[in-house]
Order: sequence, then C-alpha cells, then structure tokens
Amino acid sequence: MALIKVDGKEVEVPDHFTLLQACEEAGAEIPRFCFHERLSIAGNCRMCLVEVKGGPPKPAASCAMGVRDLRPGPEGQPPEVFTNTPMVKKAREGVMEFLLINHPLDCPICDQGGECDLQDQAMAFGVDSSRYHENKRAVEDKYIGPLVKTIMTRCIHCTRCVRFTTEVAGISELGLIGRGEDAEITTYLEEAMTSELQGNVIDLCPVGALTSRPYAFQARPWELSKTESIDVMDAVGSAIRVDARGREVMRILPRVNDAVNEEWISDKSRFIWDGLRTQRLDRPYVRGVDGKLKPASWIEAFGAVWGAVSGKSGNQLGAIAGDLAGVEEMYALKTLMASLGSSSIDCRPDGAALDPSLGRASYIFNPTIEGIEQADAILIVGSNPRFEASVLNARIRKAWRANDIPIGVIGDMGDLRYDYEMLGSGPETLKELAGGNHSFFKALKKAKRPMVIVGQGALARGDGTAVLGLVAKVADAAGAVTKDWNGFAVLHTAAARVGGLDLGFVPGEGGLAAADMVAGSDVLFLLGADELDLRKRKQGGFTVYIGTHGDVGAHHADVILPASAYTEKFATYVNTEGRVQMTNRAGFAPGEAKEDWAILRALSEVLGHKLPFDSLPQLRAALYADHPHFAEIGEVARDESADIAAIAEKGGRLGKSAFASPVKDFYLTNPIARASAVMAECSSLARKGFKQAAE
Repeated sequence: MALIKVDGKEVEVPDHFTLLQACEEAGAEIPRFCFHERLSIAGNCRMCLVEVKGGPPKPAASCAMGVRDLRPGPEGQPPEVFTNTPMVKKAREGVMEFLLINHPLDCPICDQGGECDLQDQAMAFGVDSSRYHENKRAVEDKYIGPLVKTIMTRCIHCTRCVRFTTEVAGISELGLIGRGEDAEITTYLEEAMTSELQGNVIDLCPVGALTSRPYAFQARPWELSKTESIDVMDAVGSAIRVDARGREVMRILPRVNDAVNEEWISDKSRFIWDGLRTQRLDRPYVRGVDGKLKPASWIEAFGAVWGAVSGKSGNQLGAIAGDLAGVEEMYALKTLMASLGSSSIDCRPDGAALDPSLGRASYIFNPTIEGIEQADAILIVGSNPRFEASVLNARIRKAWRANDIPIGVIGDMGDLRYDYEMLGSGPETLKELAGGNHSFFKALKKAKRPMVIVGQGALARGDGTAVLGLVAKVADAAGAVTKDWNGFAVLHTAAARVGGLDLGFVPGEGGLAAADMVAGSDVLFLLGADELDLRKRKQGGFTVYIGTHGDVGAHHADVILPASAYTEKFATYVNTEGRVQMTNRAGFAPGEAKEDWAILRALSEVLGHKLPFDSLPQLRAALYADHPHFAEIGEVARDESADIAAIAEKGGRLGKSAFASPVKDFYLTNPIARASAVMAECSSLARKGFKQAAE
C-alpha cells in the first residue's frame, strides 16, 4: 500500500494503482476517454491531466502514471496530486477544444445522444467557444458487419475498440491507420467483424462512432424503462439491463457483475431482442380433425388437454423441460406430473449423462467463473467455450494472457481465441490421460490449481456416463479436487439445466428419459422444449406445447398454450456454476399469453389435481421449503456431498466417435434466436465466412 495526498486529502491505495484510480479512491472526479479498467493503458486522449507537486511544470496524464512513480516530499511527506488547480482546468479545456475541432455537431441525430461521454465532459470540463474555424474533416464510414454501425467522422481515436478486440475478444480485427488528421480506425480488410463479443465495442465507444446497427434511430434513452435482469441465451447467466418502450424491448445492455460476466455480454445476448417480437404465440391453438392448428379459447385448449389426459395412467404421461424454462414453472410441472402419477420427467432433452443423485458438485462449474483466473492449467473435454459460453471463454483467455497457462483440448474445436494444445479428438485420448500416460497429464499434475472442463459435447452421447467417469478420474488423479480447490467443472449450454437438476426434474423410478418419452408417451407435455426431434413421435401421441414461439415444439403440438419469454416474467434461473439468479419483468407478454406457472396452475384445476398455490409468492414459498438454496439469490450453494472420486468409479463402454460441440450455429441455438432477423443475418454471414461482397 502507498500513502498519497489528493487535493489535500490523505488516502492509502495499493501501490500498483494509477494516479487516476488513486484520485478516484479519494473522491475526485477524473475525466477520461481512452482509459478503461479492463483494457491496457493507451494514454492518448490526455483528458485525465492532473498536477503533481514536485513534478515537471506541466500537467501529467494520470492514467499512464503509477502511484509508485511519485516521489515523496523533501522531508518524506506523502506525494501530492492536485485535480482542480488553474493549470489542470486550463489543460483540460485545451484538450476538449482540440477534441471538438473535427467532431461533427451530430447530437440531435446521434444514437449516443443523452448517454455520451463527450457531451457530459464537454459540459463539465470544456469551454463554450472554439478558436478554430477551419472546415471539419470527414471520414468515410466502414462496413464492419450487421451488428455495429460506424460513423467514423465522430471518432476521437481513443482506441478502446482496438484494444478490446485484440485483448479481450482475442482477434485483431480493428486497428488505427494513418497519422495526424489522416488517422482512422478501420478493419484491416474492410470485412465484417467475426467476434462473438463485438457488440461490446458499442458500450466502450465514448462517442457515437460505434453504435448498434439494429437499434439505430429506434429510441432515445430517456424514453426507455430500464429493468435489471439476467440473460438466458447460454448458461453463464450474464447480468443484463433490458430497456423497453411500452411492451416492446428496444435493446439489451450488460450490467457489471465481476463474479460472472464482468461487464461484457455476447452478441446473441445483446441483439436477440427483435426475436422477442416475431413469430410469437399470442393465443391458444388446438389441432382440429383436419390436422390443422386453429385458434381457440383457453377453456377449449384446457378441455382438449383434459380429454387427452383423462383415462390415461401415469406411465402414459411424460413432461420435458426446454433450455429456457425457469425454476418456478419446472417446479409447478414436476408437482403436477407427480399428482398425475407420472415419474417420466426430464430437463435434459439432449440426453446429457448428468444425475443429481451423484451430488450437486457432479454437474456444476465448481471452480466458479471468477475462479478461472486462479487456474494454472486447464483441460477442456468435448466443449467449445467460444460458442457455448462466449463470456466465460473470454475469462479463459484472460487467465491465459495473464499467466501463460497451459491449455489442452480434446475434440476438434477450431479457433478458441487463445493458444492450446490439441491432445486428441475422442475418448481414447481421455483414457490415456486418465491412465497418466499422456504428456499433458504432467502439466495438470504439476499445477497447483488445475481445472478440468467437460462440455455437453462429451456428455450428451451414448457413452456419456463412461466419459463423465473418466473426466472425474482425470480430475481426481491430477489433484484438481482438494480441500481448498475443486477444479472439476461442467460447462452447460442451457440456462434451465442446472435449475432443473437441482429440482430433481429427471426420471423417477420407472420413468422414461426425454428421448424415450418422445417415442413412447401417449401424452407429452413440452415446457418450451424445442431442441428435440419430434418426427420420431409415435402415431396417435398427443403433444401439449407450452412456449413462446412458433418453433419445432409448436409445429408438432396438438395443443399450444402461449407463454411468457424471459423478459416478460419474474423467474429464477441457476447458471452453470450453480449461482441462483432472477429475471425481472420488463414488459408483458403479447395477446393472451400468460406466465408458464400460471398456465400450469389453471390447467391443474381443469385436470382435477389443483396445485397448492395461487400466486408466485405462494409458489416460491413452497419451492424454498423443498429446496432452500433457491432463496439465496446471487449465491453459489456449495455441496460437499458429491464425491468426485466416486464418480470416477463409474464405468461403461466408450464409443469411438470424436467429441463435437453441440452448438452447430452460435446465432441460432434457441426459439428466440431463430425468430430474430438480426441473428439470421449473422448466421448467414458466418456460413459465408463473414465476407461482404463489394457493391
């Protein structure tokens, strides 16, 4: 720690702090454009100037000067810094005057208007006139893809976007070329950006040079109601803010949560919002005798379900929860199915070999997302974190950049945005590692905190149980599971999965798994389950679909009950590390659509098995009584009951096929994404290699 005086106030700060951070710790406001806590220091905007006592007779850039660079006074007094002297004021006014020489007067038509750093700091630290009367320069706009819109005349060359793509996203797609007034930010070959995190440059840009292309000219920030929520496009559970006007979601932005997503979100999370409006189910439908779905009332739809269920025994009924289902509706459906005498329930439509009876630690990301930065060796088995959990992949890259840790991958996963050793493609390589016969095992064994990540590409297979056992064996043998560190990590792709496993939404005694239910159940309830091959559904089987979009499940349904999307309900989700989180309603569902739990509550009364709650608080009271850890919002409940060594004893016959990621198209992984025109355009560009034809 170091003692420093800021504007006469003594403050103790870590000696690795910059002067800018030290001044803010003391309560002083330091303007900046290029400095960002999560990026390297550029020191090129010069807005953060301060005066250092005893230093040179000119202002110093506080972002590029460290606390340890300061000299104490002649008698050992703490070094002094001033942030509000006439010298500093004049220097900042001069910098702002330079910045505004070429900046266009676009504020009335700029999407950044109202939340622009340049506007705010020009008001606070600038002057009301300029001594420059030359014509402003103009820069040609660049096409960098369907997500980020460029108006490069506004650019002030802070290089935040360049540093983000290079350091965090892991691909050098933006750079600064030219000098002086010819300097400009551009993509190297004027092609679309390919990163799954590129949308974050919109938040980083302090002016309106990089804005959201889909959101352009849609709304002003002061028109929008802002709701803090959680993202469900993957299992990371990124903190987001949903901005809505009326009942329409207009944009989705990240919130800071250092434990999960820091302040980044993936492009799918950010630009999914147009899919919330299109292809929505807004009223019940019942399939008629002519085989066509026809609009119906709620009473008619419930009557059709009652007609299908009545007379059926419990073993003829089944229920599958999809990837976007919240804990509350899964709990309601599980309770309803139990009252109907059925134990055929499953939250694993992909058939992943995960069993809650083995303990919670057998199916969560035990080291936590934040813990990735503590790992000193990582083995990734059957997972492509870049597409399955983009923000988590950025954390792995962060750890790799900071400590140059060895990373090994089993499965052909392509470019993960960091260097890794390709160990092999399938179970045979994993078997070698488990036996300690592979060279990478030595790196794991040598590490103090090794981490073994297993993905759904390795578990959602016929030999998934045997693979899980082998992965646990590798983790146990390498010392990845100790009293102080649990490096056994399961990376999920579905937001609903861990919550469903926590609930025990898996087949009970005599119950069928998801694939068997599709083929064998007389009446099948689909709770937003769209990632299934329903063509295998038996002839004469009755399907009830509770969901939001006209996707696969709705196409094969006999009765459709319209539900609420994640931005339209209060729901609990549990992310891949086991952290309990909650979404908040930002707007109401369209038409006659209702919240999923309310649909199930009303249906239960028609079926003669009324659920014991009439409101969401009553449902949650029952849920918390049965599963207390769901009440601990934001916390990761630890379960020491799972013995990784015991899982390692699980045998089984291994297949020979290579591990492959379950995510074939990053942009089209769920019904909301498949309804989004923006995601469809991104998917099309990805298939073409992100090349833009010259027109």
